[in-house]
Amino acid sequence: MGRVVAVGDVGGHADQLRWALDWLGADDGRLPPDLVVIQVGDLVDRGPDSLGALDVVARLLDEQPRQWIQLVGNHESQYLPGGTVFWPDPLEEEGVTRLREWWADGRLRVAAAVRTVDGDELLATHAGLTLAGWQQLGEPRSAVLAAELLNERPELIWRTGEHARDDQAGPLWAESGAALHEPWMGYRGIVPFGQIHGHSTIVHFADQRWRCTGRLRQRASVDWHARHVRVRVGGRLFIGVDPGHGRTGATRWQPLTFDGATVHTATPSLR
Repeated sequence: MGRVVAVGDVGGHADQLRWALDWLGADDGRLPPDLVVIQVGDLVDRGPDSLGALDVVARLLDEQPRQWIQLVGNHESQYLPGGTVFWPDPLEEEGVTRLREWWADGRLRVAAAVRTVDGDELLATHAGLTLAGWQQLGEPRSAVLAAELLNERPELIWRTGEHARDDQAGPLWAESGAALHEPWMGYRGIVPFGQIHGHSTIVHFADQRWRCTGRLRQRASVDWHARHVRVRVGGRLFIGVDPGHGRTGATRWQPLTFDGATVHTATPSLR
């Protein structure tokens, strides 16, 4: 066991990604041996250097593939086979080719599972697994099994729901709050595991403003400096790690660290 770290959405800010690696103790971009990093997707778009962000990750996937787990976000998904490009300033062909290669060989994954030192399990995806999505997977009782099922790339991962704001949205698209948290909060059974996600947040970090219902706010806490949002859902924690870099990059943020944790993922069965 060692450190497991979740790095939130990069959004085309290669400089922010390099800063995160330095903060984690990387030496010339090389991760310390006790560290496994899960990057929750949305490496590209918005910021000034999407190709630079892909270059940083390409080296890590080539040189330390057991220590860097790259998840797919909705911004990557638009460039994959069958995807529809929605971003007005699309990624250069070089970047598209790289993403498609990672998807084809299984290095670009949908999910991973973290087991903490206390034995708690958390499912890591880009946007979070909604209650409806979990039910469509067959209600897996562990984050490890849920990650394995999602890495088989079921059809539900592509679903956007109604503007991503209802729980029919898949784990690349579900919005925090109404789509992800509210249905789980109304679930009468046992919430099987916690979650880690990026993609969206129930707060606006720049002016420390809430963007959710009072019921949800009562169950939430925010680390405004690190830009992490924790929501208590049925005795579990759902942790949002999207720093909201936007077009200019966040002035301060931190990756989410678990000491003494382990990570599990599975390469999809490519057909």
